Amino acid sequence: MSDAAARFEANRAVLIRHAYRMLGEHAEAEDVVQDAFLRWSDALATQRIADDRAFLRTTVTRLCIDRLRSARARREVYVGPWLPEPIVTRGGSDPADAAALADDVSFAFLLALERLSALERAAFLLHDVLDVPFAEIATTLGRSEEAVRQLAARARTNVRRSHLRSGEDDRPRSLELRARFAAAIGTDDLAALTRLLAEDVVFVSDSGGKVPSAMVPVIGPDRVGRLLLGLARKADSGMSVEPVFVNGMPGFLISDGRTIVQTIALEVVEERIVAVYVTRNPEKLRGAMRARTREPQQAQPSSGSAAPAFSESVRPVDQRGVYAARTDKRS
Repeated sequence: MSDAAARFEANRAVLIRHAYRMLGEHAEAEDVVQDAFLRWSDALATQRIADDRAFLRTTVTRLCIDRLRSARARREVYVGPWLPEPIVTRGGSDPADAAALADDVSFAFLLALERLSALERAAFLLHDVLDVPFAEIATTLGRSEEAVRQLAARARTNVRRSHLRSGEDDRPRSLELRARFAAAIGTDDLAALTRLLAEDVVFVSDSGGKVPSAMVPVIGPDRVGRLLLGLARKADSGMSVEPVFVNGMPGFLISDGRTIVQTIALEVVEERIVAVYVTRNPEKLRGAMRARTREPQQAQPSSGSAAPAFSESVRPVDQRGVYAARTDKRS
């Protein structure tokens, strides 16, 4: 490996993580970082770069802002709820790494970032997450130092308002809750399932209109519980289910033996599930599929008390957009 390539590789992981937080799409984040590498390589041929990380961080941030501005128009016409592209890791991951992942790339955090403008998002992530001085952020964004302070402050207020986590991550309890969640669905036990759900639990499913999916969030333990059980009853018995972490949160990876059908992430606060995030958009599952081919499999068949093999088939039941699952039993 050349010296230039080694210098870049030393920064690649941090850059991809930053781009993913900015964009919410891992494949696009990798594209941005590769583009930044090409620009950095061209710059090396004509100038001396004193601080590789600062140069690359600035380049990645500006490229992300450009993409966000074009993505905003696409997301305005996106079919159904939008969720970030899932990052799937397995039980062998370091617990500290999983906890950190749950904090800074959880779906709740990324959805909070999605509500910010591109400049607010960049200022907040650069300062509060990467600890970049405001003077450097001002240069990166082409704004005054006072302006970027205000951008970061507005973003911080909005993120805190919408991204509330109570207490510290408790990995063993979260895993126990995932097991109880799977057992309740495996035994078709609505009472046991609803006891695990918070009063304001929300079920959000992202299919991009490409496969059947709930087109609006479903809220409340009874509605969410009935929906989950209905989906489990409709699941194909040939589906396999693997307990995994999705963006650091306990969850499941569902496949049909050839491709990944969906991922499920459980957001847990104070020993209750406050959100169930389901990603079904095939385009967003490609990254998880690539990761799956590189790691040993621990999938379980969806029978007995195994984890639930959800396969969504939902229908609107009233004009307010509340959805319920089909309740016919699985054959």
